[in-house]
Amino acid sequence: MTLQPLPTQTPYTTQTWTWQGHQIEYAVQGTGSPLLLIHGFGASIGHWRKNIPVLANAGYQVFALDLLGFGNSDKPILNYTVELWQEQIQAFWREKIQVPTVFVGNSIGGLLSLMVATHSPEMTAGTIVINCAGGLNHRPEELNFPLRVVMGAFTKIVSSPVSGTFLFNRIRQKKRLRRTLSQVYRDRAAITDELVEILYQPSCHPNAQKVFASVITAPPGPTPGELLPRLQSPLLVLWGEDDPWTPLSGATIYQELAAKRDDVTFHGIPNAGHCPHDEKPQQINELTIDWLKGLLSD
Repeated sequence: MTLQPLPTQTPYTTQTWTWQGHQIEYAVQGTGSPLLLIHGFGASIGHWRKNIPVLANAGYQVFALDLLGFGNSDKPILNYTVELWQEQIQAFWREKIQVPTVFVGNSIGGLLSLMVATHSPEMTAGTIVINCAGGLNHRPEELNFPLRVVMGAFTKIVSSPVSGTFLFNRIRQKKRLRRTLSQVYRDRAAITDELVEILYQPSCHPNAQKVFASVITAPPGPTPGELLPRLQSPLLVLWGEDDPWTPLSGATIYQELAAKRDDVTFHGIPNAGHCPHDEKPQQINELTIDWLKGLLSD
């Protein structure tokens, strides 16, 4: 299957939805069976700009959501956890979708997709995870002693009103965003001014630093290893093979599951990093649409 080149303009519009008194931004385009796209840490709806129109044109109703604290959604000062975002996604489904949905997530969004699928199977037609995170943050037992000390000190620095603000303002500089992206994108040409702006603009919000500190110091949440045995719906796993944050070596649990279950499919994406949906969108879109055709025609 050959897909048409991506349009240069953003062909979807965004709307707002009120959840627990907070304004949440979301996008919707197309008609057909619903998909809900869930971004990763620091990202937003815009990170799916190369996927939304193609999936909609393929015959699906595509929703994308800015998690509370990110993108153009409100950024209240509170304790951010994966459980909070799970509640947000479930509430959005109940109000805006209401039929079994394929949840699609990158990084933390992948973990959230697995959480929704295992906690609310009635909401779920299938799940697609793209370089799924192992947790919101590292668990102490995953770190050796020196690194635990370093991370403990880092947590204190991030949480400080003075040093935390100084650190955040350095991290969010556009040149530093480019440097971070160059660590996790294999194709430097994909690191465009548009992408940097998508990540930079939300960081200008007055509460952005406090949201960052809350997320960085939050509990890690459940592991994929805890969730996958309870997963009832079909699963597609797409993995950028050159990802230093969630390396291919950490995807063994999914590859082993695919060998045991006929409804689990695993595809490695060569020459792609942590965000292959943005770096290799045509390949990700093709694999997604092919899988959806088999899933939703059964």
